[in-house]
Amino acid sequence: MIHEAITGFAKDLLPMRAVAGLDLGTKTIGVAVSDRMRSVATPLETIRRKKFTEDAARLCALLDAREIGGLVLGLPRNMDGSEGPRCQSTRAFARNFAAQWEGPITFWDERLSTVAAEKALLEADTTRKRRAEVIDHVAAAYILQGALDRLRLL
Repeated sequence: MIHEAITGFAKDLLPMRAVAGLDLGTKTIGVAVSDRMRSVATPLETIRRKKFTEDAARLCALLDAREIGGLVLGLPRNMDGSEGPRCQSTRAFARNFAAQWEGPITFWDERLSTVAAEKALLEADTTRKRRAEVIDHVAAAYILQGALDRLRLL
C-alpha cells in the first residue's frame, strides 16, 4: 500500500522490522536500510538500473533477505515545492513496485539530499572516484534518516 503521509505509513509498519530508503535516479537506485529499532539509516548499495522488472526483482530479493517492513522513496520535488517529471516518475515506480512487493511504501522530500551526501563525502576526504561509487546510497541514507527521525516523533 502506498501512503502519501508518513502517519499512515507508520500505522502499517510491523513492529521490530527494518525500513529501507531509496534514492531513485535515471541510471541508479541508491539503497539504505535501518536497524530493527528504526533509529539509524545505513547506506547499503547502489543498483545500476536496467529494466523495471530486473530492478524490481533485485529490490524484492534485497528487501526480503533483510526482512524489510516498509519502503521510503525519495520524492525529488522542485526547490519551490512543486512536483515535476521526476516526481511523476517516482510515483509511477511506487505504483508499479507496489504490485511486486506487499509492504507499505511512502515518500519523503529529498530536496538537497544529494548535496548533503556530497558535502559529507567531501568532508571525509573521499576521492572523486569513490564519491561517484557511493553517492547514491549515501543520499538514500540521508532520505531514510529524515523519515526515521519523523517516525520517532509520531
